[in-house]
Amino acid sequence: MSEMFKGSFTQQEPIPEEGIEAAVAVMRSGRLHRYNTAPGEIAQTVLLEQEFAAQVGAKYCLAVASGGYAMATALRAVGVKPGDQVLTNAFTLAPVPGAIAAVGAVPVFVGVTENLVIDLDDLAAKVDRADVLLLSHMRGHLADMEALMAICHAANVTVIEDCAHTMGAAWKGVPSGTQGKVGCYSCQTYKHVNSGEGGLFVTDDAEVAARAIMLSGSYMLYERHLAGPPKEAFETIRYETPNISGRMDNLRAAILRPQLRALGVQCARWNERYFEIEKGLRNTPGLTVIERAKEETIVGSSIQFLLKGWDGDAVKDVMARCAKRGVELKWFGGAEPVGFTSRYDSWRYVDAPAMPASDAVLAGIVDMRVPLTFTIEDCAQIARIIKAEVAAVFQRAHRL
Repeated sequence: MSEMFKGSFTQQEPIPEEGIEAAVAVMRSGRLHRYNTAPGEIAQTVLLEQEFAAQVGAKYCLAVASGGYAMATALRAVGVKPGDQVLTNAFTLAPVPGAIAAVGAVPVFVGVTENLVIDLDDLAAKVDRADVLLLSHMRGHLADMEALMAICHAANVTVIEDCAHTMGAAWKGVPSGTQGKVGCYSCQTYKHVNSGEGGLFVTDDAEVAARAIMLSGSYMLYERHLAGPPKEAFETIRYETPNISGRMDNLRAAILRPQLRALGVQCARWNERYFEIEKGLRNTPGLTVIERAKEETIVGSSIQFLLKGWDGDAVKDVMARCAKRGVELKWFGGAEPVGFTSRYDSWRYVDAPAMPASDAVLAGIVDMRVPLTFTIEDCAQIARIIKAEVAAVFQRAHRL
């Protein structure tokens, strides 16, 4: 009888006890708003910002309501205006082009390679079309950041990094989110720290930080942002920057602080599980494992593989067969967006020309979450199930 996986792909680990106790203390105080503090008290939100800035080596940090809000705020803070074109990945999730559209700008999609990173040749060909690249480190895959930054610096293009899937990751030891002008992180439930919803914004640019703080809804309380720039940075900005409220509250900050302190340990645990699954998937007929660059420090909270050249019905057959055995796979090649999966041409608010080379890659991308509630034995079992079902469909299709 075929083995069945009984675990959940959406069950997260509990919030650490330290975070629960800190959250209860905030609730007992009644002071959930970041600017509502007792005399001599430093808000949990401020402490979170200071700690995260130090953790990634950034000068300034702002805690906000979501990763999507962080991206839209970054775009506004670097000067993107309605009608401007903004470069971004063809392989990404809806909040990325959504952030661009939210400020009235127009996404210009850049292709994806079989390593699931932005196509640097396509970027070089399109880099003169915009002043900003909103770079999505989609599903935790980092492009050659030195080469990418060289292309953008030469063209005077500002880079904003979407690090929703790369908190804790690095390229040649440089933390993800610190090579561009701004790094944007998500604290949503399925990311690397969990406050249900939330985001973090980092930069070394005092003017950009000041604009972001004012945009977030600081009123004239910007001097309370101890992880922000000096008050001189706000002299003109405070009068000309609209309030687009999107602050994080002290309750979520209290939950996040102990999780961030444990991030290194958690990343190592994710990678244990990721590489166990990867090992089990190798040498599967018809399946291509994504090879990770040696310069990349990954966080394996999800895993992807390619079914290169497969038709859509065969891919859906694999997904259905795995689902019957308890393994939930997602596909980025479907013509219609399903759940969180979508393609660059799914968003009808963008007039996106066809990208045949990227379409061929997207048609084969299969994706799976790797929650820390999985054991190593779970991961080995999952890999066995995927391997068996992919091989069965492939062999049938090729009459092997």
